[in-house]
Amino acid sequence: MSELAERIHRAFFRMMSLLSRRGQGVFLRRYFDWWHRTPDPWKLGTDDYERHKYATTLDAVPRLPYRRILEVGCAEGVFTDALVGRFPDAEVTGIDISTRALERARKRTEKASFVHADLLSHGLEEGFDLVFCAETLYYVGRAGRLRQASERLVGLLADGGVLVLVHPWPEAASLHRFADADHSLSPVAGRVDTDTHRPFSVSVYRKA
Repeated sequence: MSELAERIHRAFFRMMSLLSRRGQGVFLRRYFDWWHRTPDPWKLGTDDYERHKYATTLDAVPRLPYRRILEVGCAEGVFTDALVGRFPDAEVTGIDISTRALERARKRTEKASFVHADLLSHGLEEGFDLVFCAETLYYVGRAGRLRQASERLVGLLADGGVLVLVHPWPEAASLHRFADADHSLSPVAGRVDTDTHRPFSVSVYRKA
């Protein structure tokens, strides 16, 4: 996607966040189900850039014991499957707003559980040791919703839990700002990869 197209894309989703939270959720469910009318619409399972980003993300994760792991915005479960391989003793869960994506995710790996849920209105039990959220927050929209999304992510963490945010750079500086400002989080690691056609940032935090 060109830089101009990405700007238009982001502006559109900021406008959609003027809807009620429920209305925004309905729109996003329909939007992503439409995209997933065909398998792997963003080539997450085959693209070299995505594979590089996944490897970079996993390398940034602190070497700690993780019992419960959550991926927010798991799509068809490509990265979820990688998490199962990296952390075979953990209980891995993926959530996504698209039922079509989740159908394929369940077929990809039976060793993870998948839940149809919206980040802003999920009913998940708290206490995850490791939470990933990648390429998702720009769909949330304006600042008020982004703050809510960040609070929800932090609220999912157990004490001492690790939060990993991965988004395009330099946009990530804005998308991660509420996590950066959260006094319950301490920054653990951060990396900006500019050696790709689409630079990205990996930000890692730990809950006090």
